[in-house]
Amino acid sequence: MRGNKKSHTPQAVDPGLKNVKTNQSLKATPAFWERTPKMNNDAIRPSEATVDRATARLGPSLHVKGEISGNEDLYVDGTVEGLVHLDERKLTVGATAELTADVIAGEVNMHGSVKGNVRGKKIEIKREGSVNGDLTTAHIIIEDGAYFKGSIEIEKSAEAEKEGDNNVFSPRPAAGPEPRSI
Repeated sequence: MRGNKKSHTPQAVDPGLKNVKTNQSLKATPAFWERTPKMNNDAIRPSEATVDRATARLGPSLHVKGEISGNEDLYVDGTVEGLVHLDERKLTVGATAELTADVIAGEVNMHGSVKGNVRGKKIEIKREGSVNGDLTTAHIIIEDGAYFKGSIEIEKSAEAEKEGDNNVFSPRPAAGPEPRSI
């Protein structure tokens, strides 16, 4: 047993610590932290734009009766009966969605079925979309193949009104002599 004596001199835990000066401060880092990939903190904290434009989702198995109102974007795949009021936000009506509701939103994209009046600054009816109701908007897109039954009222947007003030039609006098005052 005497031949198997262990040395009483302490050995460095990490071979990388051999060249460390004695007046340097050392930070102990567990070995498993060194092997794990660095986590990006941006993945945890969404940017302000993402937080500001969060999208709520109403799944395909959900059925809502009543009024939905809020201050965030909404994606609907389920069934809604009543009113959807999102002010200046975006409503996306998914392909499996069925809305029997009036809609007021900043932007409305319809891939599914809507029965009711829709009001928004921008309205898009996608080719698989179906709308039965009146639309009020400043900007409308209806793709080929989309179904639409109702009326469309085009509102002047604030931008169009500003441009319109600059491009006011002023009638020119008819060609020929000017009228004389007597």
